[in-house]
Amino acid sequence: MAIRKRFADNIPGLLMSPMNLDTRRIFVAATRMNDGKTTTCLGLTAALQSMGLHVGYIKPIAQRIVQSGEDQVDEDTLLIEGLFNLDIPISAMSPVAIGPEFTKNYLENPEVIGPQLKDRICRAFDRAAYGKDIVVVEGSGHAGVGSVFGSSNADNARVLRSKALIVAAGGIGKPIDEVALNKALFDKAGVEVVGVILNKVLPDKVEFIRDFAGRGLRKLGVPLLGVVPLQETLVYPNLDQVADETRARWIHQPSGLRRVRRVVIGAMSARRAAEYLKVNGTLVIVPGDREDLLEAFIENDGAKSLAGVLLSNGLLPNEGIIKRLTEAGIPIAAVEAESFAVTARINNMTVKTMRQDADKIPIIEKMIRESVDIQGLLKAL
Repeated sequence: MAIRKRFADNIPGLLMSPMNLDTRRIFVAATRMNDGKTTTCLGLTAALQSMGLHVGYIKPIAQRIVQSGEDQVDEDTLLIEGLFNLDIPISAMSPVAIGPEFTKNYLENPEVIGPQLKDRICRAFDRAAYGKDIVVVEGSGHAGVGSVFGSSNADNARVLRSKALIVAAGGIGKPIDEVALNKALFDKAGVEVVGVILNKVLPDKVEFIRDFAGRGLRKLGVPLLGVVPLQETLVYPNLDQVADETRARWIHQPSGLRRVRRVVIGAMSARRAAEYLKVNGTLVIVPGDREDLLEAFIENDGAKSLAGVLLSNGLLPNEGIIKRLTEAGIPIAAVEAESFAVTARINNMTVKTMRQDADKIPIIEKMIRESVDIQGLLKAL
């Protein structure tokens, strides 16, 4: 009770919450969305487990919500829960879901909802930390996300008494500027930033970035703990993600993971179709009335190289062609939109790691283990 009282007294407005103050914890934040927080958390969890540590995980604020049984949880939490045997209830790993009315309800009654929110996060952390040596806390976007309802990343790191690790996209000037902005908010909240990881760095620029970005970050008083090279496999979506993004209707969906490495519009002649089968993982977007082209894919054994065929413009080939495509093992889906609109949607999509991305997980684990100073991070905690 003494620990609980000391903690509550130091956080104005906080309810009396059971709060583990002994287990090490690290709050993983980022300078922007999609800089690689979840990838970092996944890799850190795997690396720490491989060192024999009992690892906990929590993402206090869920913004991309999915249903898990009776609980609404963050989709990244569902990914971590599915990959690691952490022995933590999913509701404790993702305690607060931000629905459409949440911000309005908070602003109407902040004196009540604010303390309740902090209390719920603290109780969830206490459960996630039970029996653990270290807890990985995943933030939501940059340091200020959640400020509107009094629960920004900086606020949550302060409430959880956690030090922070900032993930930023590769480069020198821009990421250092963004780290400076985010660090200022953590500093204001009294949260120590113990390091920075630069993610998605071109492989031939890793040592250059490590040198000069490291110098710039040292001027901010923050060590560079890792430079993670860009891995092409991680930026390629799987075919299911493309189908979801384009709202495609499956006509034939073979089992197994298909990774989309190239997208082309089927505007070529049937005679030149074989040229588009030279690169494995090619997704062809073609109107369904281009039966000559579809025939060419079948005859040239397109199942070996094609990620799939997306039939555009709301047009379908005759049943005989569909049957032959199916028998050839070529995935087929159909969309109402025109080919160029579908291509633009795919090119602009954000590719996130999903539970079905079995081929990505070992790559992520290896790159974080090899590119990040895990021992240096542990010493800082």
